[in-house]
Amino acid sequence: MGSLAWRFDERELNYVREVLDSGFVCGTAGNMNGRLESKFAERMGLKYAVTFNSGTTTLHAALWALGVGYGDEVIVTPLTVVSCMNSILYCNAVPVFADIDPDTFLIDPEDIRRKITPRTKAIMAVHLYGEVCDMEPIMKIAREHNLGVVEDCAQCFLGTYKGQIGGTIGDIASWSFENSKHLTTGDGGILACNEEKLADTVRKLNSQGFRNATAVSGRIRAAKEIFQNPRYKRHSHYGFMYRLPEVAAAVGLAQLEKLDWFVGLREKSAQYYGNAIAGCKWMCPQKTPDGDRNSYFTYAVKMTNQYLDWMDIRNKYVEYGGNGAYAAWALCYQEDSIDDIKKRHLGPIGLADSFNTESGICPIAEKIQPQLMQFTTNQKNEEEMKIEADALHKTLQYFS
Repeated sequence: MGSLAWRFDERELNYVREVLDSGFVCGTAGNMNGRLESKFAERMGLKYAVTFNSGTTTLHAALWALGVGYGDEVIVTPLTVVSCMNSILYCNAVPVFADIDPDTFLIDPEDIRRKITPRTKAIMAVHLYGEVCDMEPIMKIAREHNLGVVEDCAQCFLGTYKGQIGGTIGDIASWSFENSKHLTTGDGGILACNEEKLADTVRKLNSQGFRNATAVSGRIRAAKEIFQNPRYKRHSHYGFMYRLPEVAAAVGLAQLEKLDWFVGLREKSAQYYGNAIAGCKWMCPQKTPDGDRNSYFTYAVKMTNQYLDWMDIRNKYVEYGGNGAYAAWALCYQEDSIDDIKKRHLGPIGLADSFNTESGICPIAEKIQPQLMQFTTNQKNEEEMKIEADALHKTLQYFS
């Protein structure tokens, strides 16, 4: 597959030119960010949205805004990007890993329930590969135990669960705008929610705790006669510098206008892959419950033939013209960074012994992670989709 430049057109250029023509005067007022936030919240059916410089800082701010702090526990799947685990650690909190469903590959609500302790503060529901987690029981558990719920929608734009868009069910939701996502600003992200107080807290966290930053505005400067007064105190809260640059927001605004088209292309690509593996009993696609919508960040399958080597399948697929298959990440608690985390971060603050990373804590995830194969769904047209699907079909025929 060639360049992904096809994702951009005159709309991005026009919005970027608008920012440049302003001389960045709007940078501290957040004009382009404000437009992106407003349109994104509207598209998702939420009241408030705040842009960020990554889909990792969004998670950090979401947890912090929900009150996650020292020694608290946050339940999360181990089958996810390490950012989810790290964002919990940034709060001086402890990740607690719940196992996954063997068919959807998503966090198992029943194991969430088993992992709750008096120190549990929040649940992070990661909508992996484009599919929304089983949110009804997750929300029931959360309300029973007075827990916050963060939805990580980095890989799930417009996926639905029982008619609800992923990201509109929990207390607050995060989307990533990294370059591989359905919608991209190169790097970036956004948080959205319905509660004004929560959104106000998020905005101040995003912008160094500036007094003027609110749920609906990133503008940090007051009138000149106030802002230029030596007695004026700018910062009312503790915060970080997580704002999204105006140029990136301009790109995001144009991308948002094309979001339905982008998601539709990925769904079409998934259809081609589905046809390619039809009848193959050892290639099991991610299960999407009837009536739900999978937005297919990737087309994820479980390869269950124990007599075949994962890399042999991948290499044959490439030989037949495919773009390559991606493996699932190593489980978070199996990453080599764990020793460094315990030694340099959790150890000095007295929490290393609270962080359970023993083998066997999530047996289903440990079994399935080595079996997962992800096929790209970011093809620009059906011609490219057919190339990928045909390569996969020939690969399966070769090994049948």
